[in-house]
Amino acid sequence: MSFKCKLKRFKLLVNIYSCLKSNFYCMLTIISPVLNTKVRYRHAFHKKLDLTNPQTLNEKVLWLKLKLYMYNPLVIQCADKYRVREYVENCGCGEILNELYSVYDTVDDIDWEELPDQFVLKWNFGAGCNIICTDKTRMNKEQTLNTLRKWGRKKYWLPYSEMQYKYIPKKMVCEKLLGFDISSKTRPDAKDWVASEDYKVYCFNGKPKFIMVCVGRGTDSHPKFYFFNTNWTLARINRDSINAPADFHLEKPECLEKLLDYASRLSAPFPFVRVDFYIVDNKIFFGELTFTPSGGLDTNRLPETDIMMGNLVDISCESLTVMK
Repeated sequence: MSFKCKLKRFKLLVNIYSCLKSNFYCMLTIISPVLNTKVRYRHAFHKKLDLTNPQTLNEKVLWLKLKLYMYNPLVIQCADKYRVREYVENCGCGEILNELYSVYDTVDDIDWEELPDQFVLKWNFGAGCNIICTDKTRMNKEQTLNTLRKWGRKKYWLPYSEMQYKYIPKKMVCEKLLGFDISSKTRPDAKDWVASEDYKVYCFNGKPKFIMVCVGRGTDSHPKFYFFNTNWTLARINRDSINAPADFHLEKPECLEKLLDYASRLSAPFPFVRVDFYIVDNKIFFGELTFTPSGGLDTNRLPETDIMMGNLVDISCESLTVMK
């Protein structure tokens, strides 16, 4: 058997294993979200999940997921990529919302003629279900529709028991494509588009503490993640930040103070949430509110950082009254 055939067989076996594993975790969620969370945590960290006295950020995110966020109407609204817009408006932050073109209940409702030449089309109930269109005339509409239908059948909440997504009425949101300049391009392609840098603000009981900047997302290179404190000093609390040169720096956004103010207002009711933004031409755009980063199972976070961030989350009865 040739090496190529062996490689194909190996990939097939890996895909079968991944599918079986995913189905197993989905089945556990149906039986019990708590059981699935405990099994996943042990598999990821090789130890028992402590929900009685959680200490790390991962543990506290999972505690919040199971004890508080699971059926909370405000969390469910804010996890919805469409209805969160109303929350942002109510917080007095409507000016940072991206331009909304259309909202659809089903794939068949899409009116391609009414859409501009560039746009982003995404489902509202999870992550990763995004269509980036840089030139509508070159889009394979049938393939796009099939992809959207496939994504629309997903039960995104099942694999990691992220129950806040279960109760979101499924819709498709069409928004402006940020960070793409068509002025000098006659036949733009997806490769011409480079995603705007993410500014992910880690907020603890309504207080922004760290900004994680994603550099290189949407390019051929592997993206890197750098943490900064609110004074824009590099916080060497993750691998990319630790491995950065001694003189490493990223330009401080001119609108940093505004960014932190928006993060504070949007995170106020929640013991923990990550508020995600984009900055384009020094203008802030709201991305989303992320309540369970990495499903609460971030194995890339350094153990000491996980403990440090966990200490910043107050889940005492007094701090949770605002969520009830």
